[in-house]
Amino acid sequence: MIIQVLGTGCTKCKTLYELANMAVKETGVDALVEKIEDIQQIMTYNILMMPGLVIDGYVTVAGRVPSFEEMKKLILAAKAA
Repeated sequence: MIIQVLGTGCTKCKTLYELANMAVKETGVDALVEKIEDIQQIMTYNILMMPGLVIDGYVTVAGRVPSFEEMKKLILAAKAA
């Protein structure tokens, strides 16, 4: 599984990245968490607000930081798909 955090380096983007790493560790899912800061690459996902969370190529959250519980659910749902 590939989890990408889209953002140019704002506080919310950094928080989302840390949250994603903690959720991966807690769920035990085999995943690579990447931080994408290149604006041209971010624009390919057509999100209007950052941060964005992409799991295996699909935008799952944009413009906000989900709760830790929601993050775990998103990761586990993607694993089950």
